Amino acid sequence: MILFLRGLFIVILASMLAVTSWASWHCPLFQVPRAVFTHPWFIATLFDAYWGFTTFFVWVAYKQTAWSARLAWFAAIMLLGNIAMAAYCLDELFRSPKTGLVADLLTARRATRGGLGLALAGLGLGVILLA
Repeated sequence: MILFLRGLFIVILASMLAVTSWASWHCPLFQVPRAVFTHPWFIATLFDAYWGFTTFFVWVAYKQTAWSARLAWFAAIMLLGNIAMAAYCLDELFRSPKTGLVADLLTARRATRGGLGLALAGLGLGVILLA
């Protein structure tokens, strides 16, 4: 199961990077027309996405015992969404043995400083500031 999950999250990360890059080449993030930003379904989709990010972050906050890691991952998830979420899952999955149990992966807590989360948060902030 660990190998399947690694493959799944590699596909998720690669497809999110591809579609985000494609969209950025066609239309910069902050040049999306006002009609799109104010459309009820766009707003509903944003709420859905960010509540999903928050739900995922609750799990991350449980797993990470250091506040620095929690804050770094919160920023990364809120700025990069599924890109950061897939990166977090891959980080966890590649720390697990190939024959490991998914239950252990889901419940094991780690005391790290959140270097990857901090790097992704910085990347996300950079993307927004450069957009």
